[in-house]
Amino acid sequence: MEKLSKDEIHNRLEKFEGWTYAKNAIHTSFQFENFKEAFTVMTRIAFEAEAQQHHPNWGNVYNQLEISLSTHDADGVTEKDFKLARAIEDIIEATN
Repeated sequence: MEKLSKDEIHNRLEKFEGWTYAKNAIHTSFQFENFKEAFTVMTRIAFEAEAQQHHPNWGNVYNQLEISLSTHDADGVTEKDFKLARAIEDIIEATN
């Protein structure tokens, strides 16, 4: 998969509210009502990530979830990252 240019990344991020680009990755965070809700969403994302064979770098503390996406083989952001970001957004929307 080919690494996207900074301009391509910034153009694509315009379609993603709350996502930013830094340190060769795209990043976002979510806050949930409690740990159970955060973990439930993480589980849904985990199944999707496994299906796509593309896994996030993420962290969770209580009701906070932070996600970073990059394609390690390309040493940066690729179409795979935006495909997973879209799926994550769809999962978040479905839980609201």
